[in-house]
Amino acid sequence: MSKKVDDSILDAALNEIKNNATKMTVCSAEPSNYAAANNGGSVFLGDVIMASTDFTITNGDVSGRKCRVSQKSNVNIDVTGTATHVALLDTAASKLLYVTTSSSLALTSGNTLTFNAWDIEIADPS
Repeated sequence: MSKKVDDSILDAALNEIKNNATKMTVCSAEPSNYAAANNGGSVFLGDVIMASTDFTITNGDVSGRKCRVSQKSNVNIDVTGTATHVALLDTAASKLLYVTTSSSLALTSGNTLTFNAWDIEIADPS
């Protein structure tokens, strides 16, 4: 028996991120909650403000749908540490919307970094 999902269902999940993620943070470990990933949190290293225009929803690379997160440059580092995760936050609702791993990178307070463009992808069911 085959499985199908309409793009609108996958887009609903991705639109939750696109329409509500207002901050992207770099973290020293996987944040367990919003407070840990936000300014002053236990794994917070730096952040940048996001807008819905920083997200583009299209067809997935293989199947399903994806949301491209735009590159952000000159992101201020507030806390010295080693980056291992990136988090997207909804600051209005105090929600941790999405977390992913990143390349390990030593960061120093007062410096800046660039978040390269990256994708959140949801595959079609199989």
